[in-house]
Amino acid sequence: QVQLVESGGGLVQPGGSLRLSCAASGIAFSTYNMRWYRQAPGKQRELVATFTRYGTTTYVDSVKGRFTISRVNTKNMVNLHLQMNNLKPEDTAVYYCRGSSDDWSYDYWGQGTQVTVSS
Repeated sequence: QVQLVESGGGLVQPGGSLRLSCAASGIAFSTYNMRWYRQAPGKQRELVATFTRYGTTTYVDSVKGRFTISRVNTKNMVNLHLQMNNLKPEDTAVYYCRGSSDDWSYDYWGQGTQVTVSS
C-alpha cells in the first residue's frame, strides 16, 4: 500500500521554526523525485522545494535561505523533511508531500499538514 504521511505542522509565531516530515512507503520511493508543495486559502498550490532522486535540490524564491529540504532513503521507505526557519505569515498554508517518477507516470500525494504562522 502506497502511503505518504506528513507530520510536524502547527501554529508558530513569526520568526519561529517548524520541521515537517513525510514518511513515504509502499513502493521504491528512493527512485522517485520528492517535492514539497503548499496551498494557502484562496490560492493555487505552489511548488516549494524539490529533492530529486539524483540529489539535486531547488527552492521557490520566496523560501530560499529560510527553508531546507532533506531526504533519507532506506530500503523500504523515504523520509522527506522540510526545515522551515524565520517563518512569515505568508508561509501559512497546507503543506503537501509528493513523490513522482521521472516521467510522472507514477505520482503520489500525501494528505497535507497545516502550518499557521501568526502572532
